[in-house]
Amino acid sequence: MSAAVSGDGSVQSGAFFDLDRTLMAGSSGFHWARAAYRAGLLSRRQIAADAWANVQFRLRGSTDAETGEVVQRLGLWLVGRRVKDLDRLAPGVLAGVLPRLYPTMLQIAYDHQDSGRPVFICTAASPGTADMLAHVLGFDGAAGTALQTRDGVYTGRLDGPFCYGEGKPLRMRELAARQRLSLAASYAYSDSASDIPMLRAVGHPVAVNPDAQLARVAAQEGWQVLRFETLGRRLKIGGAILAAAAAGQVGRQVAGRRAPA
Repeated sequence: MSAAVSGDGSVQSGAFFDLDRTLMAGSSGFHWARAAYRAGLLSRRQIAADAWANVQFRLRGSTDAETGEVVQRLGLWLVGRRVKDLDRLAPGVLAGVLPRLYPTMLQIAYDHQDSGRPVFICTAASPGTADMLAHVLGFDGAAGTALQTRDGVYTGRLDGPFCYGEGKPLRMRELAARQRLSLAASYAYSDSASDIPMLRAVGHPVAVNPDAQLARVAAQEGWQVLRFETLGRRLKIGGAILAAAAAGQVGRQVAGRRAPA
């Protein structure tokens, strides 16, 4: 696609933001699941599993295999669910997500807008979640994973590409075409190695609190890196301390058994 040019001859650019662990701490999906549990749509066992998955996600991000399993499980759960019942979860989702937004990232997004760049959320979450947050935050739009519906209920199938991995650049190109933007002049922000295709799709990629694999790629390719999330590091340090303490206790017990009478 050729670069879009404004009336004064400048190239038009935008900024694309991943949602989970980039604009916000943790997973928006967990807060969606919690809202579904409160509405009686999920069991206590299911929400407990999602809570543990959210802790793991904050510690180390997600893997393609885990994401695929979530999509498959969600698809099975969605079959026959009324669209209106899930739409009514929106207030609960917002209540969970809004306090966990990173002020640093919001300011970056607003600085882009003030410089004349439209800003977009680009996420694997549903368009309902993505569009809702974009509207509330004053962003210019969003791209999410569309879910197929028929006669007011979900079929359990996707309606288009999964907005994850190689699917994100596809959705970004759609947004750029509608907005007449040049991706080569645009910015993208994400935390995860799964979003390397998203970051490589633009001229100005930024790794935000990157996982280990993304941090390596960012260093190799000279990408800008932002680090400010501290909870994950505190949890890792705490886990290491507990592990060391447990190992020390075992060592003392073994030494005590071996000591001469």
